[in-house]
Amino acid sequence: MEMTGIREIVQSYKAWLVHREYSPSTIEKYTRVLARFFCDTHAPAQPPREVVAAWRDSLVEQGYAAAGVNAMLAAVNDYQEFCDNPQGKAKPLKRQRRVFCDPDRELTRAEYFRLLEAARQTGNQRALLLLETICATGIRVSELSAITVEAVQRHKAAIRCKGKCREILLPAKLCSRLQRWCARQHIHSGVVFLGRTGAPIHRVTVWKMMKALCERAGVAWKKVFPHNLRHLFARTFYDIEKNLSKLADVLGHSSIETTRIYIMESGAEHERLLNRMHLLL
Repeated sequence: MEMTGIREIVQSYKAWLVHREYSPSTIEKYTRVLARFFCDTHAPAQPPREVVAAWRDSLVEQGYAAAGVNAMLAAVNDYQEFCDNPQGKAKPLKRQRRVFCDPDRELTRAEYFRLLEAARQTGNQRALLLLETICATGIRVSELSAITVEAVQRHKAAIRCKGKCREILLPAKLCSRLQRWCARQHIHSGVVFLGRTGAPIHRVTVWKMMKALCERAGVAWKKVFPHNLRHLFARTFYDIEKNLSKLADVLGHSSIETTRIYIMESGAEHERLLNRMHLLL
């Protein structure tokens, strides 16, 4: 298929995703993956299942992890629904559920506070408040636009994501800090965290802001990204509450199985637990 044809298909699929109210980040990811699929395979507009399966297997051969392969395959399988070709879907790779998280990617509480201190030392108040807002509420970075002046005044925010609505409470201490920030920045209504153009801050900007703090904070670069703050919130919440169902509601998860991933402990922690059991002579 020529590049012109690929662009037309991707644009039509994008319009369909927008109509179905997919999140902007999902739309960007799915359209990018679909364009890559057609460039890699030169498949027709309604790809046969065999072509999709072969592409899936080629990603494995290229060294992609099963989770990454399945994420890309989800985009192509979703496109098959769009083009009325469900028989063209390929099965995702089977994965055994992980028991432990990777300690090299887990952001600890101590590391989080070092990032906050680094932001404070550099005088980057916006970065400091962004980190605190995401970690103290457990929201996704794409949900930052729900943190408005009005929400701060009410101490609660209404969040709509992935076709679902939920309400979260904002800690009083956080609200006080955000109110002072808004007063200094002359933000009287609407979204609190804005980019240079006046639009809600982009997730890439937040990502770069966090990465810039790594060296000063002494935290590994690969541990510092917005979603890890959400994971830290989940682990901290569960350590106190021990209520998986309530945590799933707070995070906006449809499945508790998804929430289980967020509270997964590291192998090192499990090893300490085994050693405390004293089941050996």
